Amino acid sequence: MNRAVWPVLIAIVSVQVGAAAAKNLVGTVPPVTMTWLRLAFAALILWGFARPTLRGRTGAQWRLALLYAAGMVGMNWMIYESFSRIPLGIAVTLEFLGPLTLAVLGSRRLLDLLWVSLAAGGVALLGLGGSIDNWIGVACALGAGACWALYIVMGSRIGSSWQGLSVITLACTLGALVFAVPGVWAAGSALLDWRVLGTGALVAVMSTIVPYSLELIALRSIPPGIFGILMSLEPAAAALAALVVLRELLGVTDWVAIGFVVIASWGATTFARRASSPTATA
Repeated sequence: MNRAVWPVLIAIVSVQVGAAAAKNLVGTVPPVTMTWLRLAFAALILWGFARPTLRGRTGAQWRLALLYAAGMVGMNWMIYESFSRIPLGIAVTLEFLGPLTLAVLGSRRLLDLLWVSLAAGGVALLGLGGSIDNWIGVACALGAGACWALYIVMGSRIGSSWQGLSVITLACTLGALVFAVPGVWAAGSALLDWRVLGTGALVAVMSTIVPYSLELIALRSIPPGIFGILMSLEPAAAALAALVVLRELLGVTDWVAIGFVVIASWGATTFARRASSPTATA
């Protein structure tokens, strides 16, 4: 296996274990507080080594950064709202429809209908299997997927206008400020519990600092197409993390449904990459 692949795989495991830790805390504090803790701790850590340069920015750069922040912060908040209502693996599977839709929309080939059908079949199986029993949780997961797609699009457009992790620092800082009042108010005295604060710091490291840093390293060494294929493992990784950390069991139908979405994601990214390569169009 290519050594450059390992950072992506470690990032996937890290973010999903962090998600499981966050869900484990949802019974103690509400999702809005968990979102604030993650963003606040991540911002504090990132300001230590990735301070963004704010002066001299153009209006276009600020618009891109704010849309990027909206995508990232919205994704974090809505997926936590979803976690509190439906199983982790199911939530991430539904969330992944956002990037999958983005990949399919980038192409006009008949083959993409297969990937859309597989993904739709997976979601239908989740419904038939009884796993989708809270429609607010489902809506939040789909909303997180839409925010994820926005995050991807804005991230690709930012380019070198914001160096390194500086735009992530800015996004986490803005998100922490937005969620400060509702996050603190909703938690109340729970924020005095060191376990809550410790878990918030752990989630910030495992779900933000580690994965974003490793993904940045990986993208310098492997093509974006390969990166997208590896990211299609996210739903399965989430289900496994929920099983190990939370003892959250899924039925056979659920695993088949997740497999459908993983295959659809793999197919959409793989064949989109081939179609865009010089050898595929020759």
